[in-house]
Amino acid sequence: MMDLTWLSALLVGAGCLAFGYYIGARRQACFLVSAATSKQSVTKKNRVQEPLEIEKLADVLKDFKMVLVVRNDLKMGKGKIAAQCSHATLGLYKKLHNKAPKALNRWEMCGQVKVVVKTESEEEMLTLQGVAKSTHLPTHITIDAGRTQIAPNSRTVMAILGPADMVDDVTGGLKLL
Repeated sequence: MMDLTWLSALLVGAGCLAFGYYIGARRQACFLVSAATSKQSVTKKNRVQEPLEIEKLADVLKDFKMVLVVRNDLKMGKGKIAAQCSHATLGLYKKLHNKAPKALNRWEMCGQVKVVVKTESEEEMLTLQGVAKSTHLPTHITIDAGRTQIAPNSRTVMAILGPADMVDDVTGGLKLL
């Protein structure tokens, strides 16, 4: 009986050791791949892209935030605004996941700061997007499917992420929602 307990413990220990080695080896491989691709991103068509300008800023500037610009003229309900802000946040996050991982990491290290402001028209939102793009700040505009409160293909929320001072230069004149 004692030999069987000892043998079981030995097998469980060996299994745990093997599993730990496997996980450690995979993590190291993921880390090495991540480190190798952090300087260049490969698209689905196997074209190498240069990292976004915001990646360089993540190395030197510490205070990053995201601002969500909501169109007030659409008269969306609170729940609709919350859903559209979530779509915009996730859309920008997915856009930057491979193209600017350092910038996302910097934003996460800052506590994933998000500020919600309002604009009164689609034109103003598109103008803000143009200003953001001219300063190399990434943006994402959510376009609604039109199944509930608003017309299909309406641009509802724009997300912008970057160093707090630069984002404030674009959106600082807008009022909080």
